[in-house]
Amino acid sequence: MRRLRRFLGNIVIFIAVIALAFTALKLIIPRPDLSVQFYSTAFYDKNGELLRLTLSKDDFYRIRTPLNEVSKDLINGVLLHEDKWFYQHFGFNPISLIRGGWISYIKGGNRQGGSTITMQLARMHWKLNTKSVKGKLAQILRAIQIELFYSKDEILEAYLNYAPYGRNIESIGAASLIYFNKLPNKLTLPEALTLAVLPQSPSYRIDKNTGYVGEKLTKARDELFEKWQNEFEVDNLTKALFKLPFSLRQPENLPFIAPHFTQQLINDDFLKGEFNTKINTTIDIRIQKLIETQVRSFIKQNNKKGINNAAVLLADLRDMSVVAHVGSADYFNNDIQGQINAVNIKRSPGSTLKPFIYALAIEQGFIHPMSVLKDVPTSFSSYTPENFDNKFMGPLSAMQALARSRNIPAVYLSSKINNPNLYGFLKKAQISKMASEGHYGLALTLGGGEITIFEMAKLYASLANGGIMYDIGTKTEQNRSKGVKLLSKESSFIVMDMLSNIPRVDTLAAETRKLPIYWKTGTSWGFRDAWSVGIVGQYVLVVWLGNFDNSGNPAFVGADSAAPLFFNIVNSLQATQKLYDINKIVPSGVKMVDVCLSSGDLVTVWCKRKGKSWFVPGISPIKVDNIYRPVVINDDTNKPLCSGEKAQKTRVEVYEYYSSDILEIFAKAGLPKRKPPDMNHCKQKFQDSVGITPYITSPLKNTTYTIREAKADKERIIFSATSDANAKTLYWFVDNEYIGNTEQSKTLAWLPDKSGKFEVSVVDDHGRFDKMSLRVTLLK
Repeated sequence: MRRLRRFLGNIVIFIAVIALAFTALKLIIPRPDLSVQFYSTAFYDKNGELLRLTLSKDDFYRIRTPLNEVSKDLINGVLLHEDKWFYQHFGFNPISLIRGGWISYIKGGNRQGGSTITMQLARMHWKLNTKSVKGKLAQILRAIQIELFYSKDEILEAYLNYAPYGRNIESIGAASLIYFNKLPNKLTLPEALTLAVLPQSPSYRIDKNTGYVGEKLTKARDELFEKWQNEFEVDNLTKALFKLPFSLRQPENLPFIAPHFTQQLINDDFLKGEFNTKINTTIDIRIQKLIETQVRSFIKQNNKKGINNAAVLLADLRDMSVVAHVGSADYFNNDIQGQINAVNIKRSPGSTLKPFIYALAIEQGFIHPMSVLKDVPTSFSSYTPENFDNKFMGPLSAMQALARSRNIPAVYLSSKINNPNLYGFLKKAQISKMASEGHYGLALTLGGGEITIFEMAKLYASLANGGIMYDIGTKTEQNRSKGVKLLSKESSFIVMDMLSNIPRVDTLAAETRKLPIYWKTGTSWGFRDAWSVGIVGQYVLVVWLGNFDNSGNPAFVGADSAAPLFFNIVNSLQATQKLYDINKIVPSGVKMVDVCLSSGDLVTVWCKRKGKSWFVPGISPIKVDNIYRPVVINDDTNKPLCSGEKAQKTRVEVYEYYSSDILEIFAKAGLPKRKPPDMNHCKQKFQDSVGITPYITSPLKNTTYTIREAKADKERIIFSATSDANAKTLYWFVDNEYIGNTEQSKTLAWLPDKSGKFEVSVVDDHGRFDKMSLRVTLLK
């Protein structure tokens, strides 16, 4: 018993000494850093499909993978093949070393090192030459050093992230992704055992063209499978898988999709001082490939015209994320400088900014869609713009002017809008690198500035997002930005509707064209850029054609070249995606009104051409039509009846009264207008109104109305008026702002938003009117 106690005491002392020795070693020996310095970056699309795998800085494919993300089959296969006693030894296995030395040096067999996983990790980490006895001893000591500071799982994880798998492929993460297009935790047993044997012989022959594994690799894997069956149960289906031939994808066949986009992310992260080994992007690989195919096909069909390059950006309006990004027609084509990313290059926008001029003009109360604008020769101080076709169209609605991309009306509106004007609007939209406002002048209207495709997409997306501009995201983890309000919901909706009326240039059957497309083209000065931009269902699409050397080409006309590619993509999206109209809901602040098309004003009984227009009550300019005017003719003299003159027989003729510049355009176009008769024979140069003029009966003239804000809905001011029997509609205005219309003998309720003096006027559909003043006091 005494001997037993002494023996146990010695054991305790021995263990204590060993523990103290290990503690001393930990204090003396530095902790090695087993992390790999350089890794690759793997880019994935929104559905988890690989877009691109980059080389590390030292030109290896290497992906860090935590041990808990590695298949159990692979871990067990590695331990069975490399180091069965890994979890029992302390860095080296004396039995394996003796056996390896006996076979290699005494018996003269195939050379075996007897190295444990820890020893292999030490060799790879410190790049040791272990062919000599000295090198082997150094390897053992380094293995012990590793074991002192790291757990077994940490050592195994480090080994799997260091291990070579053939060619310039290191780490289980890279090998699994490259060879099998899988994450390490998704490997089948045949795949796992194939990778388990590769680090011992990474040069096993694999056909580079087909990827089929050679006999040596197959044999090594099958031998490991024999050992596996002695340790684990295997069903017949799994056994059958080992009899099938299989191939390993080679690095040359890795996907290289959306290269401009992925390179942009690399550059952005570098500027931020960031490095990520895995980036989940918002790209949809199916749509990306679809658009790349359309671009290649279009360039092939049009290269005889000198069209060799194009760029496309597609973003999802729902979360403001990039779905497809084509930076050039061919990334590898040096003739077109294909590696330049056109999406981020400043280019002249041509006419693509015109919709925002119209939106600002609508918002600031200068026009509504059917307001009539003049397309006539016009000078704006020292600036005299011309139209693309060097012609003038005379009077046309704002909707027609935008649809036909007329320059004169656009410049006219640009000269009127303020707070903001177009320059201020673009500054608010954060368009980068803009010069001073004086540098551009009104030429900014017609593409005198520069903008990127990315910025263009954000601007057009703001129209679909109710006038709010958001940043466009590129990574799935990015949150939607707060947004900047550029326009009102009302003006955004109206301009979108105007854009939907631009005729499409494709030839698809009508039933396939039910989805509205809100789009616009642009052509820069000197034919250097051709654009087609628009809203396609839930997406914003930007198409650009041009040359990176800034050379011009007469073929670079937006409507003739960019638009066909735009609609090729649109039609492909419609064929493969479920698209829906994003501009269906009419904002509450937008109303529809009947107008006379010749003037864009409210209809009268004399109006010959009638239509409808969106307008914003209290903002949109609207009055009663004054183009079509009745003239009473004395049948005896065949001249207009003078004021106060009596005649036995008269007739009413309706004439169109246009300004002289408009009449000149009509005459040049071969459409002269009938000249209204002159009144030179009359002392008074205008006729009295025919019939009874309206008379305002409510509100009462020279009366102050007091309204309590708490009961405002019940204390609205009632408008009513008497009128001639032939008057069907009465139009009501407050301070010249149109507030609504009523039928004869009907009333209209009005609620003022402030105290003060107001002028109320009513005009019937014959142009006869009455007006009065009232004062309102609002009580809180």
